[in-house]
Amino acid sequence: MSKLGIMICGHGSRAKSAEEEFGLLSKGIRARFPDTPVEHGFLEYSAPNIHMGLNRLVEAGVTEILAVPGMLFAATHAKNDIPSVLTTFQEKNPGIIVKYGRELGLHSQMISAFEARILQALGKDHVHAGDLYDTMLVVVGRGTSDTMANAEVARLTRIVTENMGFGWSETVYSGVTYPSVGRGLEVAMKLGFKKVVVAPYFLFTGKLIDRIYAYVDRVAQANPDVTLLKAGYLKDQDHVIDTFLERIKEAQLSNLTDRTDLMASFKKRLAKGEIDVHHHHAEFHDPLDDELSDAPDHDHNDDHTHDHSHSHGHSHGVYRHIAHPHGPRTMIDQGVCCCFMSQFPQEVIDDERAQRKDTK
Repeated sequence: MSKLGIMICGHGSRAKSAEEEFGLLSKGIRARFPDTPVEHGFLEYSAPNIHMGLNRLVEAGVTEILAVPGMLFAATHAKNDIPSVLTTFQEKNPGIIVKYGRELGLHSQMISAFEARILQALGKDHVHAGDLYDTMLVVVGRGTSDTMANAEVARLTRIVTENMGFGWSETVYSGVTYPSVGRGLEVAMKLGFKKVVVAPYFLFTGKLIDRIYAYVDRVAQANPDVTLLKAGYLKDQDHVIDTFLERIKEAQLSNLTDRTDLMASFKKRLAKGEIDVHHHHAEFHDPLDDELSDAPDHDHNDDHTHDHSHSHGHSHGVYRHIAHPHGPRTMIDQGVCCCFMSQFPQEVIDDERAQRKDTK
């Protein structure tokens, strides 16, 4: 008789607080499955790594593993990197059945979780039609080189705008793509709204959240006639945990379509030679790489360039719109955001300035 186990796969972050919050989420999921082993692990930066979590399940006697990505949208990590780790594990453990679920996506519960954070920022329990016609919503996504993942953030913005009745809304991104947070807020200030809610669609905290909030503070200081409200990130709300339960159930029943079956898509692309299996991926390390790549959830959000071949094999190419005049490297907009410059390596600052200069 098979024994079931659950594996929650995260990205990892340099921020210890993000790692701890992911652990709380895992704890919340574990409480929903009191008779089933539940482990979590990360692709990079944090411990335990995914291999460690999988091995713990095997040590607990598990013979069938339901692995789900703890990520908001299906970009490179959910589509390629986690399937690569699971494929490597499967090769080493042929007697173990591994089923891979899908990203959290725009499940109705995730939308409710996001709206709950916005309501908290507004200091309201609910809103009626017309209450927010004088208020603007700015949704901040992680940003990725995956066009469809970026489009899902914009789709979320439209859904929430209509659900709650905001007067206007914009979608911006904290990195990789455009428009950047800085450029987006600059435009928002010109639209005439006296109240603006800035809502990051992130699962957990991290340096990017800190930078987003600090940037909002900076814009607020420069625009004292505008009230800027900072919504909280999602964290381990019941809405979020309920969505994980749905994704775990989908994986168990293999209730996935061609569009949502990330493992099937990975294997097809692997067979065509479009991607590789990285056998050393998700081994714990502490790389000194691009400071702009911090992605605690990842989502989402979740493309950046690495050269970590000493510890794992995943890497991403340069985003083709890297020199776009309205992004994508946020927090150093126009190359002169002095309040954040000290947080970046000098070579990143120099490269950003060169990119900006080339586009003018």
